[in-house]
Amino acid sequence: MFTGIIEDLGIVENIETEGGNIHFTIKAPFASEVKIDQSIAHNGVCLTVTEMPDANHYKVTAIAETLAKTDLGMWEKGTLVNLERCIKANSFLDGHIVQGHVDQTATCEKIEEQDGSWKFTFSYEPKDETLVVEKGSICVNGTSLTVVDDLPGKFSVAIIPYTYEHTSFKALKPGSTVNIEFDIIGKYVAKLMGSQKPEAGS
Repeated sequence: MFTGIIEDLGIVENIETEGGNIHFTIKAPFASEVKIDQSIAHNGVCLTVTEMPDANHYKVTAIAETLAKTDLGMWEKGTLVNLERCIKANSFLDGHIVQGHVDQTATCEKIEEQDGSWKFTFSYEPKDETLVVEKGSICVNGTSLTVVDDLPGKFSVAIIPYTYEHTSFKALKPGSTVNIEFDIIGKYVAKLMGSQKPEAGS
């Protein structure tokens, strides 16, 4: 489990394709502390460390299902990646409950500078199990954020200078694809409400 509070930025330094899988070599400031089998969120995607080439790098593998639901297949050498190691049981939950299981991708529609902060608007394909709530939580590229505006198929978030400088948001532009994970509580509520819909003709 994660909190959506980005710990550091990593860089994709190598990409290898093997069948339907892609192996990524990530350069990370905390790589020397990482162990094989450890779970780390990469732009919100929970991936398992499979290899430690040296003290500055580790490898992870994205399988076909992960590639189909996220933007990892679009990564290139040099791509900036938001990183977060899983939360410890005695840590503060500063963001919100993030599973690292991306629901779908979204597209950056607009970036507005607002006197020292930025407002990002994203479009996505609404589904029955998704739920976006104004002033609720959403995870964008692994970052826990508060929804500013909730519109049909769109939502916006506000990014403060610290978040902008210390995450991959500074590399986004209109047309960029991002990973989104909806609030797990909202997803359970949406599923529960959907199961209670009256059957046709009743």
